[in-house]
Amino acid sequence: MDYKLKRTLTNTVLYIVLIVVAILVLFPIWTAINISLLNDSQVAQYPPQLVPTQFSLRNYAHALEQAPLLRYLFNSVTQSTLVMLGQLVTACLAAYAFAFIDFKWRNVLFLVFLATLMIPWEATIIPNYLLIKKLKWDNTFQGLAVPFMATGFGTFLLRQFFLKIPKELHDAAVMDGCGSFRFLITIVLPLARPALGTLAVYSFLQTYNQYLWPLLITNDQTMRTVQIGIALLQDEERFMFNTVMAGVVFVLLPTFILFIFSNRQLIRGLTAGAVKG
Repeated sequence: MDYKLKRTLTNTVLYIVLIVVAILVLFPIWTAINISLLNDSQVAQYPPQLVPTQFSLRNYAHALEQAPLLRYLFNSVTQSTLVMLGQLVTACLAAYAFAFIDFKWRNVLFLVFLATLMIPWEATIIPNYLLIKKLKWDNTFQGLAVPFMATGFGTFLLRQFFLKIPKELHDAAVMDGCGSFRFLITIVLPLARPALGTLAVYSFLQTYNQYLWPLLITNDQTMRTVQIGIALLQDEERFMFNTVMAGVVFVLLPTFILFIFSNRQLIRGLTAGAVKG
C-alpha cells in the first residue's frame, strides 16, 4: 500500500475515534445545559428534547433563590485559591531540595514522598478531622484548606521539571555567590512556569470539586461550598431536574473558564518531565 494512502487512512480513523470520544465526553455537559433551559413540562416529555425550543434563564434564577450559590461559590474559590498557593509554595521548596541539594538519604525520602500518593484519602480523613476540631478550625477557611497544602504529586511534578535544568547553571550561580533561595526565585521558577501552571490548575480544580471534607468540617451554612449547595436545590416534595441542572451549570462555569484559558499550559506541564527520570 502506498505510504501516503496508508497515512491518510490512519489519520482518518484516528480523527473518527477522536470525534466519537469528544461526543461521548461533551454529551453529558450538553444534556445538563439543555435540561437547565427547559421548563417543568418539557423536562417530563418523552422522548426527551435534545435541543431546547426556547431559551429561558428562569431555572437559573430559581436556583439562586433556592440556595445561596454565590456565597458558596466565593467559599469554594477562596478554599481552592488557598490550597493552590499553599501547594505551590511547599511543592517548590521540597522539589528544589530533591533536585538540587545533595543530602543523605535524599532518594529514600523522595520515595517516601511518592509513597504518600498510594495512601487513600479515606485513611487520613478521621485524624485530619480530629486535629481540625482540636484546633477549633471547623467552619473556617483554614480548616478547609490547611490539610491539603502539601502534595506529593506536586513535589514529584516539579522535581521532574527541575531535573531538566542543567546542573552547570546551578554550579555557575553558586560560584557567583548566588544562594539557594535566590537561585530558586530568580532562575528556577521562571524556567518552571509550565509546571507551576499545571500544578496550580490541577490543585485548584481538585479542591474545587471536593464534597466530603467540606461537608464534615462545616456546619455553618455561610461556610458551605458549591458542591454541597447543589444538594440544597432538591425540593422536599419532588426532584426538580431543571433547577438542579441550572445549579450544576452555574457551578461548572468557573472550571470551564479556567480550563479554556489554561488547557495548553496544563498539557505542556504534564508532558514536560516525561522524558527525564
